Amino acid sequence: MAMIAIDGQEIVTRPIAMEDAEAVAALSGQLGYEVSAETMRERIARLLPLPANHLALVATVQDRVVGWIEAEEVKHLQSEPHALITGLVVKDDVRSLGIGKRLCGEVEQWSQERGISVVRVTSRMTREGAHRFYLREGFVQTKTSAVFEKILLNETE
Repeated sequence: MAMIAIDGQEIVTRPIAMEDAEAVAALSGQLGYEVSAETMRERIARLLPLPANHLALVATVQDRVVGWIEAEEVKHLQSEPHALITGLVVKDDVRSLGIGKRLCGEVEQWSQERGISVVRVTSRMTREGAHRFYLREGFVQTKTSAVFEKILLNETE
């Protein structure tokens, strides 16, 4: 990966860690997914140590988290294995400086190391800026989908 810098400070990518919970939660809020730092700590704790088919990275500048990406290897009967970016966010005041590109590049490298030749990402229809970003990064829109969800009640409630 080429070095990317903000104000002369190198951007470093590394695996997510428990101490990133507060920053990752704040960034998630910028995507519209409000979550407390405590809940994010619980989520990170459930993920760590990351299994071989899961990747979660943060991008930092001087130890300050400025972005994160999460991806996983997906295996289905109906398609070849692929990597799915399940989340990507860059701090709003440092967007368009190459951080998202760097994080996506890390997922691409991870995928290639695993013998995976396809990286997919989904994005809400309202996130036009994100769509332009993915198109610039070489992604091709292959379909439009509706998402359905069913909330299951806990039997003990």
